Amino acid sequence: MRHEHILTLSCPDRTGIVYRVTGLLFESDCNIVDAQQFGDEETGRFFLRVHFDMPDRAALSALQQRFAELGQAYAMDWQIHDARQRARLLVLVSKQGHCLNDLLFRAHSRQLPVDIAAVASNHTDFAALAASYGVPFHHLPVDHDNRPAQEAALLDLIERERIDLVVLARYMQILSSDLCSALAGRAINIHHSFLPSFKGAQPYHQAHQRGVKIIGATAHYVTPDLDEGPIIEQDIARVDHAMTPRDLVRVGSDIESLVLARAVRRHVEHRILLNGHRTVVFR
Repeated sequence: MRHEHILTLSCPDRTGIVYRVTGLLFESDCNIVDAQQFGDEETGRFFLRVHFDMPDRAALSALQQRFAELGQAYAMDWQIHDARQRARLLVLVSKQGHCLNDLLFRAHSRQLPVDIAAVASNHTDFAALAASYGVPFHHLPVDHDNRPAQEAALLDLIERERIDLVVLARYMQILSSDLCSALAGRAINIHHSFLPSFKGAQPYHQAHQRGVKIIGATAHYVTPDLDEGPIIEQDIARVDHAMTPRDLVRVGSDIESLVLARAVRRHVEHRILLNGHRTVVFR
């Protein structure tokens, strides 16, 4: 039985990177299943994702040691992931449950290679939904006075449940800069793509009043800059004058669910590499 792993790396672009990496894998009796690369002329950085298998799990330690030497020589940011390891998710939600419902179903039906370890919310609306999938639900109400304590409770939950990825599935609370920093690179948010044109409550109603012709959704990493983190996935749908605000909400909810699921999949399959404030997303 061969053991599957995924290597991801980025480094200053120069000749010989692919040759050295694939040669090292060959010398370690690894078989390359899939490889994707990208060189960014603007930033001068090189990005690589290699899905490979090896015959002996015990050989992984030696491979990592050899990559550490290669990584130092090429100034690489690199990681080797177990391709069969299912990511553990914490899903945060408020009073709109379409994205949560979609993620629960996809995880339960094995359409997403994840385990939803817990759902947390500042409301109790979706406690029964989480329970129907056998997922623990945590009610963490938030107000101005208890926000630091509740964020501390979230961090404790993340550590206790060994969470790999936090998903803000229409979680209508602004995370503090400290919490964003603590979750850097492992928290994804979804929102409608009207920002910054239609901020605040009922964005679809605002868009309807302005007669928009396209609506969409954006999934991005959470950063202290509100709704401005590196973008992972986006999609749109065309709408017209005959559609009501309720129609826009329905269409927008579908897009949000789909875009968020795609972003989660890209992340847990280790297909996303940060390129400054942008992302390289290998399909």
